[in-house]
Amino acid sequence: MTTTPITSAPAAAHPVLRVPPAPPAAAAAYFSASLAFHADVSDVASALAAGGDPGFVVLDSRSTESWDQGHVPGAVHLPTALIPEQAEHLLDKSVPVVTYCWGPGCNGATRAALALAELGYQVKEMLGGFEYWAREGFAFETREGVRTRDADPLTAPVDTDDCGC
Repeated sequence: MTTTPITSAPAAAHPVLRVPPAPPAAAAAYFSASLAFHADVSDVASALAAGGDPGFVVLDSRSTESWDQGHVPGAVHLPTALIPEQAEHLLDKSVPVVTYCWGPGCNGATRAALALAELGYQVKEMLGGFEYWAREGFAFETREGVRTRDADPLTAPVDTDDCGC
């Protein structure tokens, strides 16, 4: 029995490659810059869990009602609208700030990071926000106390602490 090789349309016809990938040097510059602006939820949690000074402060930019529903333990609460008038009283410009808001569908952490950068702070945005913090099974504080949820197997590794990335 003979098999016929599967052929496909030219790569340019596929939506993924309709616009070709950037040259490797441009891709390296882009992804390097992305890492300078973003932090991963797991990396933030790991740094905080290690104890001692992680070298950064975590800032929750949501409303008081949202903060009360749950927030990263040890985070500073500073809603985005209050950053211009209160940041200098709560934050040290020599310490990098990692901002977060609700989740990937919200740009509140981006707006907070912009406001802080405009005031002269070193800042990164925590990708995934509070949603992924909780979904990955990390402890969070509420007005009733500390809580955790089981890790969502679609967002966190199962049976290991390391996703391998």
